[in-house]
Order: sequence, then structure tokens, then C-alpha cells
Amino acid sequence: MRMTPIKVLLADDQALLRSAFRVLVDSEPDMQVVGEAADGAEAVALARSTRADVVLMDIRMPGTDGLAATRMISADPDLAGVRIVMLTTFEVDEYVVRSLRAGASGFLGKGAEPDELLNAIRVAAAGEALLSPVATKGLIASFLAQGGSAGEDPGGTEYAERLAALTGREREVLVQVAGGHSNDQIAERLVVSPLTVKTHVNRAMAKLGARDRAQLVVIAYESGLVRPRVE
Repeated sequence: MRMTPIKVLLADDQALLRSAFRVLVDSEPDMQVVGEAADGAEAVALARSTRADVVLMDIRMPGTDGLAATRMISADPDLAGVRIVMLTTFEVDEYVVRSLRAGASGFLGKGAEPDELLNAIRVAAAGEALLSPVATKGLIASFLAQGGSAGEDPGGTEYAERLAALTGREREVLVQVAGGHSNDQIAERLVVSPLTVKTHVNRAMAKLGARDRAQLVVIAYESGLVRPRVE
């Protein structure tokens, strides 16, 4: 059980929205706001100075946007423990997948209910992947299959080579993770213990260079290990 409050950094160019988030977050005994940023550059600086556990990052901000800030935080070894939850007005935005590729743990719509936002912070702090209920796995898969609207190279070949280092069971677990299943659900499907699943997940993350489960989902699709379903 976590003994210290989850340190939350708020990054949004709307002061009113930051204030609302601060009141909500600070009302919880297991979390506290440690800083507020109005743009991405400030968010990166505060992430370093406050050692925040979770950053609620708006995608669109003036100057350095949330996507660029996420890349900078994810690329900094000293900030390896920082988890980023992207906030977006439009959950079918092209930036959603780009942010996951950049290192975000997931995303949430700004219209989410207070309980959803608080749960997102706790889920991200625990190192789990957070995908908003509105953003279905099929939507994510579609963007990944297209390489994103921005035309970025998905790097499938690179990931395919890394997949060769996985054991058969690790690949099997990775497929289940990409399907959005929890450790308990995977354990039931594969008839093993949740602890065994967690071990396989951690080993897969280490071998593939993934920060968390959200990155495993991206890698599973971009490498071709899992193919998007066409509904």
C-alpha cells in the first residue's frame, strides 16, 4: 500500500480548469497537487523540480504543447517514474496515439466525471495503462494500423526484432495485455497466478523498452503481433 500521497502536476493553459482540478485532487487524502503549468515547457521544468508522480497534461497548449512535453519527460532518465495522463477535448484526436507513442500512460477526455479523473490518477500512479472508456481499443488499433494521421513511421520493424527476445509465454501475455485485459483476467485465461502474469509483463516491458502497459499495447500493434479488428 502506498504510504505517501500521489504527487500530481497539472498542465493546462486554462487557469480556471487547473483550479477546478486542484480543488478536486486536493480533496483526496491519497493525493496532492504539487504544481501547475500553463504550457509544456513549464510542465517539464516542474516535473523535474517537484518529482511529480503523475502529470495531467493537456494536449493542446501554446508554445511547447503537451505532446512535445511528454516526449521530453519520457526521454529523461531522471523522470522515468513520472506517469503522464493526456487530457483532450476530442477523444478521437490524432494526437491520442501520438501521445501514447511519446510515452503517455493513457488519456482522458476533459468531460470525464470527477471519479473517472481521480481513478485515472491512481491507475497511472500504479503503472497501469489508462484508456478512456470512450476510446475503444478498436479506435486505437485503427490509428496505429494507419501509422497515425501525422504519417509517422511506426517503427514496426524495430519492434519486430525486439519481439524475438521474448519467450513464447511472454508473447502470449503481451497479446492479452494488448487486448486490454488485467493481470487477474490474463491469469484466469492462461491458468496461471496473477503474480506469474505480472512477472511476464515486467520482463516483456524490460526487453521491449516499454515504460508501462500502455506502451506494450502500442508495441503489440505496431510490431504486427496483434492485428486490429475490423468491425
